[in-house]
Order: sequence, then structure tokens, then C-alpha cells
Amino acid sequence: MTDTSSSSIIYKFGTTSFQFGKRTYLMGILNVTPDSFSDGGRFFDQTDAVLHAFQMAKDGADLIDVGGESTRPGAESVAVEEELRRVVPVVNKIRQKSDIPISVDTYKAKVALEALKAGANVVNDISAMTFDPGMGEVICANSASIVLMHIKGTPKDMQANPRYDDVVSEVYGYLADAVDRAKKSGITQIMIDPGIGFGKTVDHNLELIDRLQEFRRIGVPVLVGVSRKSFIGKIIGAPVESRLEGTAAAVAASILHGADLVRVHDIREMRRVALIADAIGRRKA
Repeated sequence: MTDTSSSSIIYKFGTTSFQFGKRTYLMGILNVTPDSFSDGGRFFDQTDAVLHAFQMAKDGADLIDVGGESTRPGAESVAVEEELRRVVPVVNKIRQKSDIPISVDTYKAKVALEALKAGANVVNDISAMTFDPGMGEVICANSASIVLMHIKGTPKDMQANPRYDDVVSEVYGYLADAVDRAKKSGITQIMIDPGIGFGKTVDHNLELIDRLQEFRRIGVPVLVGVSRKSFIGKIIGAPVESRLEGTAAAVAASILHGADLVRVHDIREMRRVALIADAIGRRKA
């Protein structure tokens, strides 16, 4: 793995420090929704959600990402009050019994604010702070961290024939601008995500993963989310519940091409994948 500026960054989330470049960190997906593309409804019950968070931590998750609105292709928006009802109690219950860093997967400033008050450390914003102009102020005022993701359109329409002249340069420019905006808002701990599957074709996704190293020039840690996504299903001809091996291959490729964090469902298995990929790609780290 090529040494880059983001390989020596240390971020602190609560009492936990991440030293990016030494190893890959795992973000565990916790969907507290009835309709997410992969496990919608499985952890909609708050008790089940909290228990699953603790199991993911036991299996090796470094950070838990709690989401109360499905952002699968074609998904409808969820009202703020409903998203708050789903997310905040789960964040609060995890924090009461664990110091593990918690991320809230939302683009709504009010949801971010209440989740941060409940104990979250990071906001994972699929819109890179473009859907809600109040997001930057909330992040800065609460000394929180942010993941800035690229999306073309909205979840409802993003897969309606997405087109780019040069997908890597366009996504790169979008994220570089987003980082500049976040810094001007006073945010100091910033991560970026090229948004695999969010307004991209299979070829777009593959090119982004293949050229992921280029995004490290932005100078902040790079997060990649490939877990169980449709491009994997299209390549291997498998439904969402049968994409473990394809996910493992995509996670390994992402790590070897420059990912600092991977957002995944299957923590135990992907932890093993990351250990091998790190052993190959970070020998000089």
C-alpha cells in the first residue's frame, strides 16, 4: 500500500483513539429500520438492536453505525420525529453500557444533534452536509466527527441512469470541496466515502474501488461501504443473503486499494478478511 498523508492521522472518538494507517477499522452496520435493503426489520426492535450492537463489538467492530432511515435505491424519506424515535434510544442504551465509538447515519441536523447528545461521536452523512444546511453547525458545536459521502441525486432517484464524464474525478472533486466546507465550519475530524452504490453503475463502483488510492490525496481517512450491495449481486448472480464471499472480496480489494475504514454487516468474517488484507498491504505501516 502506498504511503499517503492520511496514513499517519490519529482521531479520538470519546475515550478511543484510531491510528489510521496501522490497520483497517471496522464500522458495524446497525439498521434500526423496517425496510433496509439487506436486513430491514431484523433489528427494528430496540432491544434486539442493542444486543446486536454488543455482539458486533464482541466480534471486532471498532465503531457502531446506527441508522434510522433506509437509503437503499428508491427509498422514501422518513419524518424527523420517526427517525428520532428509532435512533436516539438505541444510541443512548449502547452508550450506557459501552464506550465503543458510535456513529449516527443521518443527513438531518436535528437527528444528528439528538444522537450526539445521547452519546454518539460521529455523524455519517450520505449528503456530505448538502441536504441540511444546519449540519455543519451541529457537528462543530458538539465537537463531533463527520463522514462526508458522495451521492448523485437522492436515494429515491439516484439509480435512475447515473452518468459521469469521469466518475473518479467528479467524485474526487465533490469530496474535496466537501472537506473544505467542513473545515470552514470548524470540523476537525473528517472522513470521506466515495459512496459505492449511491448513484453509480456496476462499472462506476468497480472503477472507484480500483482507483481508491487517489482519494487519499485529499488528506483525510477514507471509508468504503460495499457490504452486500447490488453490484456484488450482479457480478456473482446472488441475492442479498448470499453475498458474503463477494463482500469479502470487495472488502479485501478496498483495503488493498486504500480504505482506512470499511462499513460492513458481517463483522466476524470481515475482521478476518481485514487481518489478511492488512498483513499483505500494510507490511511497512
